[in-house]
Amino acid sequence: MPFAAAAALMLALAGCSNYETPRRQAWRGAAEKACLAQRPFQVSAYIQPAREIDGPGICGLYYPFKVSALLNGQVRLNSAYTLDCPMIARLDAWMSETVQPAARARFGEEVAEIAAMGAYSCRTMNNQPGGRISEHAFGNAIDIGGFRLARGREISIRHDWWRGDEQTRAFLQDVHSGACGEFTTVLGPGSNIFHYNHIHLDLAMHGNASSGPRRICRPLLGPSPVPEPPRDGLPNPPEIDEEVDIAENVRPAEGAVPMHAGPGAGPPARIPDALFAEALRLPPARAYAPLPPQPIGAPFGQNSASRPEGKPPDWDLVPSAPAR
Repeated sequence: MPFAAAAALMLALAGCSNYETPRRQAWRGAAEKACLAQRPFQVSAYIQPAREIDGPGICGLYYPFKVSALLNGQVRLNSAYTLDCPMIARLDAWMSETVQPAARARFGEEVAEIAAMGAYSCRTMNNQPGGRISEHAFGNAIDIGGFRLARGREISIRHDWWRGDEQTRAFLQDVHSGACGEFTTVLGPGSNIFHYNHIHLDLAMHGNASSGPRRICRPLLGPSPVPEPPRDGLPNPPEIDEEVDIAENVRPAEGAVPMHAGPGAGPPARIPDALFAEALRLPPARAYAPLPPQPIGAPFGQNSASRPEGKPPDWDLVPSAPAR
């Protein structure tokens, strides 16, 4: 009898339990379908569709792609990685709008290859036992370990984030801060002990804020100053400190023209119309005495009208021929 009672109790508890298999969040499939409808990239030798990945558990993608290069083959990946459509589209935008401009500004050349460290992987966050499922388990994340420039220079996040030269560290700071505007999660060196050697990028759903999707960006960095363009060999231009006249925040009296600085943004200075009318008025015609008629036919000195004043010894005349 006690055994029957215990069995009945176990059956009752089983009836109250929920043994439903965990399901992938609905927004993931919706995001993949919405991205495919927009066609942000073309299927090519660098981006190939793959078969649906279903499991184990909730891991997987509905419409996975094998990606070996970005920007239509312009930037290679060090291997082929499995990613979903939204991540491919955001990676293309990040490369064209942030990474390549930063590389041109810092090094005078573009990035030719990305050294990635992983994309799709059915695992927990940071591979911690019992941890939350990672965005890598849905092909919605990628880890960036470094870059290789067009002329062969390699940039390693593990080394150059802390010990690189000034331009290299500034470049990595630029690409990290630019990623925070493209992805919802960006974790780089300094965010925690697990990201000391790479930048993690994903499009996890963290909820919405008044300004849009809520984002996680660590460490929070600002864009570093862009270097000056190469010198052309000419001296620097002189510094000019021009004075700026700002009208006072009071209306000037009728006909007054304020010419000194004042606080606030007042009405612009206005020159009275009377000054314009006075400037446009033509001056009166001046009377000039008529010139005397010039003698015709008489040589200089024989006509009294052309003879200089005074006596001949006072005349300042240059002889036409030297005295003999």
